[in-house]
Amino acid sequence: MRIVVTGNAGFIGFHVAKRLLERGDSVVGIDVVNDYYDPKIKEARLKILEATAAHTGSEYGFIREDLADQQVVHDAFREHAPERVIHLAAQAGVRYSLENPHAYVQSNVVAFTNILEACRHHQVQHLTYASTSSVYGANTRMPFSVHESVNHPLQFYAATKKANELMAHSYSHLFYLPTTGLRFFTVYGPWGRPDMALFLFTKATLAGEPIQVFNYGNHTRDFTYIDDIVEGVIRASDDVARPNPEWDSDSPDPATSNAPYRIFNIGNSDPVHLSEYIEAIEDALGRKAIRELLPLQPGDVPATYADCSDLEKAVDYKPATPVREGVANFVAWYREFYQV
Repeated sequence: MRIVVTGNAGFIGFHVAKRLLERGDSVVGIDVVNDYYDPKIKEARLKILEATAAHTGSEYGFIREDLADQQVVHDAFREHAPERVIHLAAQAGVRYSLENPHAYVQSNVVAFTNILEACRHHQVQHLTYASTSSVYGANTRMPFSVHESVNHPLQFYAATKKANELMAHSYSHLFYLPTTGLRFFTVYGPWGRPDMALFLFTKATLAGEPIQVFNYGNHTRDFTYIDDIVEGVIRASDDVARPNPEWDSDSPDPATSNAPYRIFNIGNSDPVHLSEYIEAIEDALGRKAIRELLPLQPGDVPATYADCSDLEKAVDYKPATPVREGVANFVAWYREFYQV
């Protein structure tokens, strides 16, 4: 397949692009490589993608441009004529959206509009894109189901991702563009983002510095290992979205439609208490963390828990990597990458 992967210098995009190259797909990555976090790790990911393509003989191209530039996106699609698009580029981070909401409008709304338009005009067979568990916001019924409404986001970041889902539906309806939105649940693993808890906790513990444990450590999270996310993303992309013949406009299902549109959760479906997560880090590092207990932050959600039954039914896959195994893999990578 000829596949465009946006955000391929990012955490999830890098892993997805690498897996596609390893199986022989032709991949074009598009990423602006901004400085939201240290670009060094992004450049290292890009070098690995180049090496993977050389090793496998797969075609690989990289466009270092901003997806918020409409002409850039149009030219890329015209030149490379992708059959599928996996859109993983976004301005991430819950708390940063409180400081710089305009960055989220450009990266998550304007850029996504450009992607939708390019898919429409260049006959893309299927658009798969990243959403987030953060869209569940004020919902407290567990596990979170894609069949429940998500109209009460707690941060602007979540609002932009919910907007993506609505925008995708309009294109699926108007132009019969097959779209699949994937709500990721707390992704972690090797090559992860430096602003994520696992990275911050590992770095601080190795340095003998305190870690900030918000909500006094009472969070629970559906931590999902990166390899499980990648498998779910690629299986979902390979399975082109179709209309739901049982969709009822009198009782509309938010996760499906009479258009070729659908939403899936991708999570481990096994919530872990934050204290247990920290213990897994301590065990992998062989040292104790110094915990600074703090109150809940603005915009934070106390608990997440994914119902992934729709994903399992559609593509015969369910994430299952144990947290302790995934954390140990991350710590091993961190020690090697930073020579600690």
